[in-house]
Amino acid sequence: LNVFQDAASPIMEELLHFHDHTLMAVFLISTLVLYIITIMMTTKLTNSMDAQEIEMVWTIMPAIILIMIALPSLRILYLMDEVNDPHLTIKAIGHQWYWSYEYTNYEDLSFDSYMIPTNDLTPGQFRLLEVDNRMVVPMESPTRLLVTAEDVLHSWAVPSLGVKTDAIPGRLHQTSFIATRPGVFYGQCSEICGANHSFMPIVVEAVPLADFENWSS
Repeated sequence: LNVFQDAASPIMEELLHFHDHTLMAVFLISTLVLYIITIMMTTKLTNSMDAQEIEMVWTIMPAIILIMIALPSLRILYLMDEVNDPHLTIKAIGHQWYWSYEYTNYEDLSFDSYMIPTNDLTPGQFRLLEVDNRMVVPMESPTRLLVTAEDVLHSWAVPSLGVKTDAIPGRLHQTSFIATRPGVFYGQCSEICGANHSFMPIVVEAVPLADFENWSS
């Protein structure tokens, strides 16, 4: 059972691969520990290995495993911080309790994004996840996202895009993503920001460039 949403960006694909890599290391460690416990319980103990050799093994092996986990992790961390020549810049502002979006490449393109009440949903829409105005982005185009808040702490997070950035009043955080396929991707504020914390969803709609230009014009 996969606990993650399907990846819609290169960063999320890397995160999924790193998760599988780390899980395999945990599986191997668990298997080795279980094997040693079984041997100790079923076999008469012997002093066939010198104490110094044992200490070297249980010091070097964990160090090697940690390096195998740390190197891919650092690589992904630097990839997530890189913002190379974005084609579009969007500013997301967290409010109590909705999001505002400003397309800084356009003179007058900004809107608020409120959750659609349950009574107003149409068949096929998701409860507590649909919004009246989606954040539309062109697919296969590097998009820079500037995130801040106007009142309290929020967090802009879309799992399928591999994006989670805190929105802090007075600070401007930067992240980026590339939507590799068309679709509608859902997220939520991932910071407990007040009574209606669970009622400020995020919806990103990735469309072909031609459709985005028609939408933004």
